[in-house]
Amino acid sequence: MSRRTLRGLLALPALGVLGAILAWGASGLAPFGHFHGFYGQLLNAIALPQRHTTNTVTAIVFDYRGLDTMGEELILFAAVVGVVLLLREAGHPTQQDIARDRVHSEALRYFGVAGAALVVLVGVWLVAFGLVTPGGGFQGGVTIASGVVVLFLTAGYRSWRRLASEHALDPLEATGAAAYITLGLATLIAGAPFLHNFLGPGKTGTLFSGGSMSLLNWAVALEVAAANLVLYTEFLQQYVVSLVPDTGEE
Repeated sequence: MSRRTLRGLLALPALGVLGAILAWGASGLAPFGHFHGFYGQLLNAIALPQRHTTNTVTAIVFDYRGLDTMGEELILFAAVVGVVLLLREAGHPTQQDIARDRVHSEALRYFGVAGAALVVLVGVWLVAFGLVTPGGGFQGGVTIASGVVVLFLTAGYRSWRRLASEHALDPLEATGAAAYITLGLATLIAGAPFLHNFLGPGKTGTLFSGGSMSLLNWAVALEVAAANLVLYTEFLQQYVVSLVPDTGEE
């Protein structure tokens, strides 16, 4: 029996148990449009007058349950660090691998750069307006990182390598995670609860309507964007660049 077959046989019972649990959980869900969660209804009613944010979800993740969001951010940070430690042990692509990665279409490169800039702009918009409209640091951070992926797809790895340098991304990821914790510790030092909104609610409907929640939002965006770019960079180095066919052209 091959290893692949053995792994499949071992996975079947686990998948069966997981599927049964998911089916059991889904069977107890209320019909669509008939939500009866008191907690959600309460927050919908009080978030705007108390926190001045028209996006209730942002008020929850950066204020009412800000500690949970900090934990999620640190989980992402730890997961990326673990993946990076594993992949960097395998080494980096050679200069010959990078030299073979060429995009010969000028139109593709030009449209790619424009497309990457547009996607990054959308990501920044999602972060900036996260307190007003659907969006926020997590969504915006992923979108910003996706914009840089467009650069790789249309301009090649060498263009990506100039922008997504691990020597710059590693400190940015750590800075984003540390900034969130630092803002919470600053409120403790000032005698307020951890992650207290020390700037106070702003004017409803504006970019700064959530006070210091805006700072937490941007800290998360920085960490999420840098973390995703670190992951993309490591996977590209190990599994994509070295597979580029050698056409013999320089």
